[in-house]
Amino acid sequence: MSRKKKFVINDLLIESYAAEGKTIARHNDKVIFVEGAVPGDVANVFVYKNKKDWAEARVNQITKYSENRVEPFCEHFGICGGCKWQMLPYELQLQYKDQQVKDQLRRIGHVAVGEYLPIKGSALTKLYRNKLEFTFSTKQYITSQELNNGESFEKNVVGFHAPKLFDKVIDIEKCHLQNEPTNAIRNYIRAFAYENNITFYDIKNHVGMLRTMMIRVSSLNETMVNIVFGEDDQTTILKVMNAVKEKFPSIHSLNYTINLKMNDSIYDQEVICFSGEAFIHEKLEDFIFKISPKSFFQTNPTQAEELYKITRAFADLKGDEILYDLYCGTGSIGIFLSKNAKTIIGVETIEDAIEDAKLNARNNGLENTSFYAGDVIKVCNDSFFAKHGKPDVVVIDPPRAGCHEKLIEKLLEIKAPTVVYVSCNPATQARDLQLLSKEYIVTKSQAVDMFPHTHHVENVVQLKLASLV
Repeated sequence: MSRKKKFVINDLLIESYAAEGKTIARHNDKVIFVEGAVPGDVANVFVYKNKKDWAEARVNQITKYSENRVEPFCEHFGICGGCKWQMLPYELQLQYKDQQVKDQLRRIGHVAVGEYLPIKGSALTKLYRNKLEFTFSTKQYITSQELNNGESFEKNVVGFHAPKLFDKVIDIEKCHLQNEPTNAIRNYIRAFAYENNITFYDIKNHVGMLRTMMIRVSSLNETMVNIVFGEDDQTTILKVMNAVKEKFPSIHSLNYTINLKMNDSIYDQEVICFSGEAFIHEKLEDFIFKISPKSFFQTNPTQAEELYKITRAFADLKGDEILYDLYCGTGSIGIFLSKNAKTIIGVETIEDAIEDAKLNARNNGLENTSFYAGDVIKVCNDSFFAKHGKPDVVVIDPPRAGCHEKLIEKLLEIKAPTVVYVSCNPATQARDLQLLSKEYIVTKSQAVDMFPHTHHVENVVQLKLASLV
């Protein structure tokens, strides 16, 4: 292959799936990782990174479509980066996700797994999300063809950020991931802003009223809206909020936030409840959870139940165990497992999430749970374990970056008989499992598909203390 940095390869056969949504092809004995194709496609690809033994490329044109392709269901497919696998039959999506988990545990972690259980697919492949976040912008994303036809970037739009472009937003008319009234609310606010000359947010210059918006629709059909404004203009804010309240009187929790910062995070900002209650409810099995605007909660509640059932099964509880739920968020895993354990101890960095966890435990009549706010690696020290008891079971559900090395060291030190590792990133999970292999063996692993039509996959692993097996 040419050692040029960037060039085109024509009629390249896509042979198999790699990971993270990429596929594998071969050209002149070099492996090519290709974005935007499925196995069986023949494509003209643009190579943008060229190394000695491998290269990365993206599809310019499909010259022959794979027999495995199906018709995408969304009008925004190919532009929006959210559901990149719509063209794959769902059974193949599951097959590739299962393969990805196994490959990463073996290749990155060099982990020997006692038993791989079949991937748990999602019963819902559309309208499965209970939360979506939208961005208002003065700059729309347009294709090269639209640009050549004279279309301008300058347009007020609301939707999702274009992949790898922080300042361009795809104007979304209909998203198939969340139940109504999500699309109706978003489209109404866009039209209302047009009619009333309300400004959209300029991401580069940090000016404009309408900035972002979060909409939750729970499985109990309760709707929460939080509109984030980029300027503190009370007249305009009240105008928008009253209009939304009047148009959608069924909204259970209507809120707004004024965010004058340079970034979009609102975790350090005040959320003001404009009408209704400051929360909505979600249900998992018999447990009811209150969710506030800043709460973290699994965005696919139907599949979250399945994820937590697997976690409960892997915890192998008999009823007399002390269970530590680390990175516990709003306490959903610990609460879900609470009927099967003697004591639940939850630890989470975000204080608002811990307050939600405590409230959810009280509302569900639980007396065997305790939740603590703070950095997991600082809270979980020797005195903390001495006070609350040595764990029989530890459940960890860290962010995508995985566990801090100091937490791994502490787990190796305290030697809980069982550890259940729930991960949204099997690559970092594999890395952590390798570190834990000093004291533990991996007895079971099961992948769970939380997000159909994306390449994301969760994985649950059961670890047993080697000296007890």
